[in-house]
Amino acid sequence: MPELPADLHELERHLLDAIATLEPTDERDRAVDADAEIAVPLDQIFGAQIDSRLLDHTARWLRGQGHGFYTIGSAGHESNAAVAAALRPNDPALLHYRSGGFYCARARQRPGHDAVGDVLAGMLALRDEPIAGGRHKVFGHRDLAIIPQTSTIASHLPRALGVAFAIRRAGRVGVEGAWPGDAIAVCSFGDASANHSTAQGAINAAAYTSYAGLPVPLLFVCEDNGLGISVPTPNGWIDATLSNRPGLGYAVVDGTDPVAVFHTAARLAADVRSTGRPAVLHLRTVRYLGHAGTDVETAYRSSGAIRGDYGRDPILGTARALVDRGADPSDLVDRYLARRDEIRERAQAMSGRPRLESADEVVEPLSPRRPDLVRSLASAAADPEQRGTAFDGKLPEDAGPLTLAETINRTLADVLARTPNVLVFGEDVAAKGGVYGVTRGLQKRFGAARVFDSLLDEQSILGLALGAGVSGMVPIPEIQYLAYLHNAEDQLRGEAASLSFFSNGQYRNPLVVRIAGYGYQKGFGGHFHNDNSVAVLRDIPGLVIASPAHPSDAAPMLRTCVAAALADGTVSAFLEPIALYHTRDLHDDGDDVWTAPYAAPSAWSDEHVAIGEGRLVRDGDDVLIVTWGNGLYLSLQAAKQLAAEGVSCRVFDLRWLNPLPVDQLIDAAGDVDRVIVVDETRHSGGVGEGVVTALVERGVSVPIRRVSAVDCFIPLGDAANLVLVGVDQIVAAARHPDVSS
Repeated sequence: MPELPADLHELERHLLDAIATLEPTDERDRAVDADAEIAVPLDQIFGAQIDSRLLDHTARWLRGQGHGFYTIGSAGHESNAAVAAALRPNDPALLHYRSGGFYCARARQRPGHDAVGDVLAGMLALRDEPIAGGRHKVFGHRDLAIIPQTSTIASHLPRALGVAFAIRRAGRVGVEGAWPGDAIAVCSFGDASANHSTAQGAINAAAYTSYAGLPVPLLFVCEDNGLGISVPTPNGWIDATLSNRPGLGYAVVDGTDPVAVFHTAARLAADVRSTGRPAVLHLRTVRYLGHAGTDVETAYRSSGAIRGDYGRDPILGTARALVDRGADPSDLVDRYLARRDEIRERAQAMSGRPRLESADEVVEPLSPRRPDLVRSLASAAADPEQRGTAFDGKLPEDAGPLTLAETINRTLADVLARTPNVLVFGEDVAAKGGVYGVTRGLQKRFGAARVFDSLLDEQSILGLALGAGVSGMVPIPEIQYLAYLHNAEDQLRGEAASLSFFSNGQYRNPLVVRIAGYGYQKGFGGHFHNDNSVAVLRDIPGLVIASPAHPSDAAPMLRTCVAAALADGTVSAFLEPIALYHTRDLHDDGDDVWTAPYAAPSAWSDEHVAIGEGRLVRDGDDVLIVTWGNGLYLSLQAAKQLAAEGVSCRVFDLRWLNPLPVDQLIDAAGDVDRVIVVDETRHSGGVGEGVVTALVERGVSVPIRRVSAVDCFIPLGDAANLVLVGVDQIVAAARHPDVSS
């Protein structure tokens, strides 16, 4: 054995000393016999494992020199390299941040791919890093079918469910998906993350869907190192919680035995592939080097316990299997040391390469816009024969004035008829047609493969949509009420909006989330059916928020959102005011002001509403009222009352809450005496804060007042009127510029 470098980490020294003393064991015959049926690529696995381990050590070396920016490593988890070797290189993978061995092994299945260069570039935050372009260190690459994940505690598991679902669903709806029809999806996560509601929901949803008889070819890989940062996982907990779930296969294997890991993973993957039934591979691992470079592991573990785990090193297990096959231990040590020198030299050479240098560079892939293409796509309809079939010969443009709900329904039908990879789903949307009948009749006309009910779990609904979107579909999921979104919003913040950003635009999840919301619903309500909080959505970078109030806007805006999803992978939240769904009249019974005829396709281009384009609904000279949603309805009523008093009101409908139509807003405020912002969301954190800020920042100097809802949850019954904006408040604020509510 050669003399070891003086700067070896204690873990490295123990590993190389142990490898050097290996001798063939009586397991040699077992290894050879086991390989007779399926050859285990031990040499490739070993190479991937040492690359991953050396990258972890190099990350800390770089950080010490002030060059590197990421030290959460995979040391101890390298047995996942054998899992990758057991799968196909085009099986889509969504990887935990400790899956470095998997990434390196998958790269070895693609000759010429440079996994080490990829990972080093990520650690160094280089501008030419091949997946995130220096924005974050993630495991991802299009050529490797690895979808990048930032993995905020299992947040990628619902998307993995969606990817698996979409693999088989693409064939059912007759479109070409992003993955082979016989592929399986694989996602990895830690034992501590298994306790998170997101993980439990995704695992349950996969089992539920499988139990219901639908294929979900998904392999969950729980990499169990027994620790959640400093908190130990109780012995046997993962077995107890995951091993006996209906609809879910399960197998457990020790990561120190690469032959067993390979065969167990291959057997489980083959079952998932042939049956479409999801499964869990419980991979017992060990964690080295603490949670990350900043984690002082000795603060919560004894030195003896840390060193005691050295004997469980998966690389040592693979070296042992190689020696049983005839490898020379000293050659394996030499291989490690030579690779160590090579990777350090590369890291040093790469450290001077360019990084992101401007805000424009950073945000470039966040939310691309091609408005001309969006307009073209939004203006295209199915051919007349297809439309005739879709509407049973009763075209919506011949039906007379329609309500908001009716308009959205007809628009969804037009979108489904025009675009075969569109899916509409959510709670109660199929046979029932949704709580408010907005999707009524769509399943009957377009089939259960494209319009279907989901289980009652918003995280799974959004995850299903994210996975379908990245797999070549255009999902339009429904969240039944705005209040129900909040327990799942990280699927939009941490997963949907971030994918293009963390893949430099290489992966997209086109998505239009329909959300029934806001207040003013009469008859039954309370907070969970009347929710006026949209602040969490406006805080998500790149997310488009559409909020049509009138039927004449709903159709073109929904078509725009779908077209933007197709053109640019845009993620949109489409907020629909429940209280206006079936409203027909504005001022007097039978006036039908809150209805509109449905435009024929020949008029769609002229009626197109671009993202971020507001509308002047009523002109006037004295007061500008800026509003949207239910506020538009109330403001128009107030404007009529004020006109009778001699106050002339101009009413501007924002229509889009992100991006706000700031330029049009400033133009509208140009020659009035005062501005009233009517904000049906809450006074603190409401949309109105952003509107007022935009007006002030752009130099509007007239008095600006805000009428908004009280900082309160919305109660039942008539008490709701005590905290929501009313017509009288708007009139008072417009009548007296110094009065604010």
